[in-house]
Amino acid sequence: MAGRARQNGPAQTKALQFKLVLLGESAVGKSSLVLRFVKGQFHEYQETTIGAAFLTQTVTVDGVTVKFEIWDTAGQERYHSLAPMYYRGAQAAIIVYDITNRDTFERAKSWVKELDRQARKDIVIALAGNKFDLSNKRMVEVEEGNAYAQEHNLIFMETSAKTGDNVSNVFVEIAKMLPKIEPKPANNGQTVRIDSDQPSNTTNGPPCCGKN
Repeated sequence: MAGRARQNGPAQTKALQFKLVLLGESAVGKSSLVLRFVKGQFHEYQETTIGAAFLTQTVTVDGVTVKFEIWDTAGQERYHSLAPMYYRGAQAAIIVYDITNRDTFERAKSWVKELDRQARKDIVIALAGNKFDLSNKRMVEVEEGNAYAQEHNLIFMETSAKTGDNVSNVFVEIAKMLPKIEPKPANNGQTVRIDSDQPSNTTNGPPCCGKN
């Protein structure tokens, strides 16, 4: 049997697609994280998300291209009842809190518990302590966030949507943890290659650790 001719040029990478949801209180920076990840932008005054926003982005890890279908959910309490609609069927979640606001950290724990009850079987969860650029005003120490993440087997990073610290890295770490399964057909969407061998941190960047 004649084989298929090999084309010259870069080797084709396997493409996978996963649903990812962002959860957390209002004003912790969920939308800013997504905007930084997808478009490399930051707006000082980001409009409040109504219901949920949908974006797509890809990362390439170990020769596998992972396309994220990202659902950025509203943090206001009145939208809480809608959250299961967005995290149902998700393969990954980022739960975001503001390191300068302790109440948002406690709320993040509630989201972890909810996902444990409703969706934990097949979901990779990352805990992101956002607004690292305001670390001089922090109310949640990095050791506390890291300890909680280790206890609950979460990926943990402190991020800054404003400076970009660890924003791409948290998505890359999630991509590494996702199962290498066949994807559903991909929809058209904006994609930007982010190589997994980029530096994970600047010398003075925020803490980063993998899933334990």
